[in-house]
Amino acid sequence: MSFIEEIKQRAKSDIKTIVLPEANDIRTLVATDKILKEGFANIILIGDEEEVLNLAKTNNLDIEKAKIINPKTADDYENFVNSFYELRKEKGMTIEKAKELMFDPVYFGMMMVKKEKADGLVSGAAHSTADTLRPALQILKTAPGTKLVSAFFVMCVPDCEYGENGTFVFADSGLNANPNADELSEIAISSSKSFEQLVGKKAQVAMLSYSTYGSAKSELVDKVVEATKLVKEKAPSICVDGELQLDSAIVPEIAKSKAPGSTVAGKANTLIFPDLNTGNISYKLVQRLAKAEAYGPLCQGIARPVNDLSRGCSADDIAGVVAITCVQALS
Repeated sequence: MSFIEEIKQRAKSDIKTIVLPEANDIRTLVATDKILKEGFANIILIGDEEEVLNLAKTNNLDIEKAKIINPKTADDYENFVNSFYELRKEKGMTIEKAKELMFDPVYFGMMMVKKEKADGLVSGAAHSTADTLRPALQILKTAPGTKLVSAFFVMCVPDCEYGENGTFVFADSGLNANPNADELSEIAISSSKSFEQLVGKKAQVAMLSYSTYGSAKSELVDKVVEATKLVKEKAPSICVDGELQLDSAIVPEIAKSKAPGSTVAGKANTLIFPDLNTGNISYKLVQRLAKAEAYGPLCQGIARPVNDLSRGCSADDIAGVVAITCVQALS
């Protein structure tokens, strides 16, 4: 069974409700049809009911079991406006601005999650990452004990002997441009938890660099070395090592010669990139050249499950991320 099929099966164990605020995007409706047929989540669509139903009917989609909510006519609108105003008034929020923002499907959907009327939210097919994460941070805020929100991809590489049967977490591949050593350590700690939550196996965390164990010297290498040290100090139970080159991290034969004695080298499944350039380029390379399935950018560090989508995503991608969001909501 593939990674995503296992995720869907886990989601079915305790059906969660996920908000999809981009109801006017046909990919969202195709995904909704698929999700409801497979039965691994309940769906709330944010939009004008007549418009959404007409779009679905025109494309022969069955979304009858989805709940459609229009912020402009919703019973919760005034309550959500007042709650949002109270959350943000010290930051300069006014009632008038709160009323305007709560007409926005992403803001309204995020407040549904805040009020526990839904278990999570998935957006990004038609919105930028900033348009998804800004309301998440304003309304839901960061998870307890978390200093940094970051983004990761679950990469499932076919016919691959490395990682966890070809499954990896790549982080940060979608959000933090140039994390310092402390931020990089926070990304590693969160990614370790995400791998174990979603894959169900022990995370083996590699702090990646162009150097292995001092084979090169520079400020770029020093950052990764310091970040590795910080992870070990903050979370000593995590299996982590660095700095490691990619081949040292995942190929056992190379690990033996480049990083002898390492408990992680040669079997890493959670790859921490030193900056967003390397993380984003790497996931796209693996996705396109190795024909890998790439699920994300998934978010970690937000108080409730919220996930972003690539604007180039397919309906199947949306359905997969909804399933992942359900599993994140289980714990």
